[in-house]
Amino acid sequence: MSEKVTSGEGYAVGNLADLGEGPGFRKVRRELEVTAFGVNAIVLPARTETGRHFHDEQEELYFVHEGRVEMEFGDGTTHTLAPGGLARVDAPTVRLIRNPGDSDAVYLVVGGKDGYVGRDGRVPEGETQRVRPI
Repeated sequence: MSEKVTSGEGYAVGNLADLGEGPGFRKVRRELEVTAFGVNAIVLPARTETGRHFHDEQEELYFVHEGRVEMEFGDGTTHTLAPGGLARVDAPTVRLIRNPGDSDAVYLVVGGKDGYVGRDGRVPEGETQRVRPI
């Protein structure tokens, strides 16, 4: 765990900016000790692209945090994602990510397999409201 990550009983808190410098992977899973799924952030420099890849087992969810990316899929289609953009990609689907912009693009990738756990959140005893004004 990074010295810039704060952890306590059952949690870890950090900032993407503290998990690395320059282009490339930010190892979110490792640094925050995530064990239930894979998760990384990628800083992709302007006018660059990743190699084409696919997975044997894990489905991935992409979330664009900053900049803009184009995702090219094995069927030849291309989709542009701006900040807030999301894309789910099945494991065997070939994908390539491209940053056509003039500045870095930052996106988060979450990967997993074996399905949705279901809605298992509960409100602690004595609390009745999950969202309330502060």
